[in-house]
Amino acid sequence: MTFSATVLTLYPEMFPGPLGASLAGRALREGLWSLDTVQIRDFATDKHRSVDDTPAGGGAGMVMRADVLASALDSVPAGRPVLAMTPRGRPLAQARVRELAGGPGVTILCGRFEGMDERLFEARDIEQVSIGDYILSGGEMAALVVLDACIRLVPGVMGAPSSGMDESFETGLLEYPQYTRPVEWEGRTIPEVLRSGDHAKIEAWRRQRAEIDTRSRRPDLWERHEGARVQSPSGARRRKQDD
Repeated sequence: MTFSATVLTLYPEMFPGPLGASLAGRALREGLWSLDTVQIRDFATDKHRSVDDTPAGGGAGMVMRADVLASALDSVPAGRPVLAMTPRGRPLAQARVRELAGGPGVTILCGRFEGMDERLFEARDIEQVSIGDYILSGGEMAALVVLDACIRLVPGVMGAPSSGMDESFETGLLEYPQYTRPVEWEGRTIPEVLRSGDHAKIEAWRRQRAEIDTRSRRPDLWERHEGARVQSPSGARRRKQDD
């Protein structure tokens, strides 16, 4: 099954952009995923091809019109999750990326200006998604991020199916530190345990470092990880034994 993506945007020339290079670009050429773009402005109904208007109640900027966006969205085949890139959306997490990558694909709506008329989200089944607590000029860059995160998980895109399993967020923790040759560089050496050949010790070291770094750098992730571990049957048993 091919992972199919359709992006609704005012700037279709921004795609595939970086997704046309590296692993994603090769996978696109090999047909492991497909990409279509829809020019939202093609669905405007006036001679000026207007897609936005002034905000109700006053204020700066312009708001994308619900009628134009809905017409563009309704032109796309159904059956795939529809995402709208907006800072008002739910933060994207790796678990959701993996769900999307395992499905038939996505339709992504890219906002611009001050945002989109809220009635669109009331009238259509749209998942509002944010990639972080910052503001971009539009949803296109965010859409590229979402697609890249999904495409790399599509079977056949990465060289080894297991190569992404130890990365940050896959287990609820940040990834452990990585090292490679030379063994010594500017007076700094690769930790001895990683050169020991003892796979059990290496695994334990990596797990410990992942926990230490997550706790210090991302206390929000650590809190969620600890909560999930306590709620799991094995975690509950361990906590009872500790008590």
